Amino acid sequence: MRVTVLGTGIMGAPMARNIAAAGHDVRAWNRTIEKAQAIEGVEAVDDPAEAVRGAEVVVTLVSDGDAVCAILDRTLDAFGEDAVLCQMSTIGIRALDEVAQACERARVELVDAPVSGTRQPAEQGELVVLASGPQHALDRCGPVFDAVGANTVRLGGAGEGTRLKLVLNHWLLGVLDTLAETIALAGDLQIDPRLFLDTIRGGPLGLPYADLKGKAMIDGAYSPPAFPLHLARKDADLVVEATDLELIRHVRAHLATAERAGHGDEDMAAIAAVPTP
Repeated sequence: MRVTVLGTGIMGAPMARNIAAAGHDVRAWNRTIEKAQAIEGVEAVDDPAEAVRGAEVVVTLVSDGDAVCAILDRTLDAFGEDAVLCQMSTIGIRALDEVAQACERARVELVDAPVSGTRQPAEQGELVVLASGPQHALDRCGPVFDAVGANTVRLGGAGEGTRLKLVLNHWLLGVLDTLAETIALAGDLQIDPRLFLDTIRGGPLGLPYADLKGKAMIDGAYSPPAFPLHLARKDADLVVEATDLELIRHVRAHLATAERAGHGDEDMAAIAAVPTP
């Protein structure tokens, strides 16, 4: 299948590589073209409109909704008659509505399929794909989902994927913030935080995620980032945009404090590097 990937950052590059490794003809564009040129098995194209011409599926994987909309302004006219836009970035409800309206005007089929996972599962093709849209369009994108993910959750109409991603991110970010505060509490009470992790490991209170991020927090090991803190703060912004729940507002403020302290490009575990606001 002819696939174009627009955006080859921390997630897009390994996903493009895995799509190509699955035997598909992949073109890629990135604002910094050198990042696309470094991907094995992928043709780098320096103009996004030229990159999408002839593609059956066009994947967008950029940092936020504004970036997706800017790319579509430059590319929708170049989509072929039967091409599908597979929007896989995490952009929130408002921006997805703008994308849907632009696709409707251009008569381009839209699949909303954000992914759950960070750098390592992206590199290993083990993401969870939250796929929503018309069933025939999901079928068209199925080979892409198979190449990048270990599991595809098929949902209803376009937009359900984004809403489920917000729910997952609320849970994930809440766990991240609680973990940071719990490790800080252990220190305040003169309890080795590793003892906390050892005690919950393997039991009903334990999470593999707590082991992974907890160790990074204890060791202060925030680079290289599996997922940058500034993108976690952006994801928290999107949940806040969708709900008035107090927890996510607290988490968002904590992430923003860490970002202002210079930890934005480090792993999101660096939320533990600053006190809770």
